[in-house]
Amino acid sequence: MASRTKTNTAKSAVLSPIAKGAGKKKKDGIRILLSNDDGIKSPGIQALAKALSRIGHVTIVAPEREQSTMGHALTLHKPIRMFHVSEEKRIDQWATSGTPADCVYLGLRQVLKTRPDIIISGINNGVNVGNDMYYSGTVAAAREGAVLGIPAMATSLDYHAEPGSKTKPHFEDAAEYIAHLVPQVLEHGIPPHCLLNINFPNVPKAKIKGVRVSRQGFRIYTDKIEEKRDSRGKPYYWLGGLYAGFRPIEGSDCEVLDKHYISITPCKIDVTQYEFMEDLSRWDLEGPLATRSRSRRG
Repeated sequence: MASRTKTNTAKSAVLSPIAKGAGKKKKDGIRILLSNDDGIKSPGIQALAKALSRIGHVTIVAPEREQSTMGHALTLHKPIRMFHVSEEKRIDQWATSGTPADCVYLGLRQVLKTRPDIIISGINNGVNVGNDMYYSGTVAAAREGAVLGIPAMATSLDYHAEPGSKTKPHFEDAAEYIAHLVPQVLEHGIPPHCLLNINFPNVPKAKIKGVRVSRQGFRIYTDKIEEKRDSRGKPYYWLGGLYAGFRPIEGSDCEVLDKHYISITPCKIDVTQYEFMEDLSRWDLEGPLATRSRSRRG
């Protein structure tokens, strides 16, 4: 990835980790930066903004169109457009041509005058559990805040709009729960460089069995690449694959959600496999470098 400018690096250093208990005594309530990967017009982000506006001031900086499965991409090789959408009581909305991570980056450095108390991404159309987190623009938007030490939450609903389907999304119920959780996050605090990945079953509130703190699971998909030809006879490809279940990992986010519990998974930025470090250090890692080192000593 191309390096960022010195100016941006200097600005990011100002955003130090938030203190435990911050945001409880502000006259204007909690300051919330809200983003997503479904786009600013998504019903999920609008329902969440409405619920959160009851406990604080919400600034939305979100993509102007859907940016699903963008991961943590930052736009460094072309300009990003940003425009003001609307401002009403306690909700200020901005849209950009960039990725979810771009939106948080711009929101922190260009839109907001002071740092937010918390960054929330969602509510996403569809879950982000297991290994799907690595592809998710929703999780990446929250992760961008967590990298800077700002408390962050990624929120998703187990819902996909299918043509002809009569199933309705329960965004409002999920939004109500998130608004309940935010003050607790600020009161109790979460570790630096950590985010909460929260997934909701798409059932009425009365049918949700409860809440479970879960570990990351692993989802399984069938492999599929569809090759087609354009009008000039040149090949192009559609990547895809159908969902085929999840690995049976006890207490995983996949399992918890499947049983109609709300899943909350604390995720950290550090992905080091510490248990493997000692074994790895026993490998012949020096290789030809060891020969070069001996020749220099000779």
